Amino acid sequence: MTFQKGWLPVSKVQIKVMDNGGLRVTGDVELIDAEGNAFPAKPAFSLCRCGLSSNLPYCDASHKGKFTSAVRAPKPSEGE
Repeated sequence: MTFQKGWLPVSKVQIKVMDNGGLRVTGDVELIDAEGNAFPAKPAFSLCRCGLSSNLPYCDASHKGKFTSAVRAPKPSEGE
């Protein structure tokens, strides 16, 4: 495995787009704001994508019944 100067290897991170909900983030990831300030570290958390949370950037389930979105990754074409 090769890395560019200044890059560090990281553990696997997974971001799952939840149906009608937030983005579930698991793994060793640092969440920072626009000024570079780090939020408290957590092994897993959900990020709001509806904008209704009172605990932004985290999801607090305020979306229930008010936000619908079911995103799917494109399926690979035959032969890929």
